[in-house]
Amino acid sequence: MRKRLSADARNEALMTLVGWKLVEGREAIAKRFIFRDFNEAFGWMSRVALLAERMDHHPEWSNVYKTVEVTLATHDAGGLTELDVKLARAMDAMAG
Repeated sequence: MRKRLSADARNEALMTLVGWKLVEGREAIAKRFIFRDFNEAFGWMSRVALLAERMDHHPEWSNVYKTVEVTLATHDAGGLTELDVKLARAMDAMAG
């Protein structure tokens, strides 16, 4: 099982993640990604899905046209872990 980040580690990680916010009422982070159109949003989701499968770490997300809402938490750890931070950084990099 993965180890949850301490409050200090969580806050430190959030300072390095642009646009990611803590989810109120739960130990998770969230971000809204907005793309030029549906095709770009769906292409990004496809690339992220392949990476998430390799990482064995799957995001909670929804897509409406060009907007993708993402929430990350490590469910078996009951909160945020370094895996969430790594996936968030990868998502940001893939979004450009």
